[in-house]
Amino acid sequence: MKRILIAGENIITTAEHRILLETKGYQLLMAKDPHSAVSHVLDDPPDMLIQEMDFGGEKERLILINAVKACLQKSNIPIIMVLTPKQLSAGLDWEVYPVDDIVIQPFSPELLLTRMQLAKARMVRAFDNNPLSKLPGNTSILQAMQRAIDADESYGVCYIDIDNFKPYNDRYGFSQGDDVILMVARVAVNVIDEIAREGSFVGHVGGDDFVFIVREEYVNSVCERILDNFDVVRNMFIPAEDLKAGCYMEKDRQGRETVFGLLSLSIAVVITGNHLFSHYGEISTRASEIKHYVKQKEGSNYMVDRRTKD
Repeated sequence: MKRILIAGENIITTAEHRILLETKGYQLLMAKDPHSAVSHVLDDPPDMLIQEMDFGGEKERLILINAVKACLQKSNIPIIMVLTPKQLSAGLDWEVYPVDDIVIQPFSPELLLTRMQLAKARMVRAFDNNPLSKLPGNTSILQAMQRAIDADESYGVCYIDIDNFKPYNDRYGFSQGDDVILMVARVAVNVIDEIAREGSFVGHVGGDDFVFIVREEYVNSVCERILDNFDVVRNMFIPAEDLKAGCYMEKDRQGRETVFGLLSLSIAVVITGNHLFSHYGEISTRASEIKHYVKQKEGSNYMVDRRTKD
């Protein structure tokens, strides 16, 4: 049950407001004053704060908002501010009041419920995005994979891995490594946008790992174009002497001096057609197997797994 801290006397104004929210699985925590509201946040943080603009003085309002935003026990607690039409017309500095949504009085129970749901959904999307590439992160990736599994159409779930990325990072530094990651993200997004925009998805697992999902008929053309574009652009990120040598010396994960090839991409593709899978974890396992084989090849490559069963 989601716990909603209600800070103000004019938010839950009718039995209908309470009944609808409780029926939808929300537990309402009523705070009578700013002190008790802050105590709620510090002692047992709620899942959301709905606060009236008139709840206490300006200093007290900000103390409550800042306590929610600084909460370490639960990250990303949405805040909805309840305003009167007059307060809305007067304008507020949203840098001073870092809330996530507003509701204007009077409002129906259905409107309040909708704004609560939207605020939560926006928060999930915003904090799911990878902070470097701004692409959707793991939660969105898993949801997109499950949609592909459940669809009647056949999709390719494609895992991108940057080969020799760790020694590249060690040699040239994390800042240049981040530039390479951003370059791969742009290459993937641009190619998919050009060839297979409709129904497709691109996400950033983290580090140098990406996932994209396209319809099966686009898999080969998208993978080939991504690899071709990467091999052209990657030379901008490698000094001439290393390009000429075709390799460089760096320490491996065990600290041993090792010869590494230049940056390349490996793409492992799993086809979802005919409802072969029921859960995204099955695809991840299959993709790990394929990635093991494709990474053993020299240069940039992709491999499509079309097995109908294990």
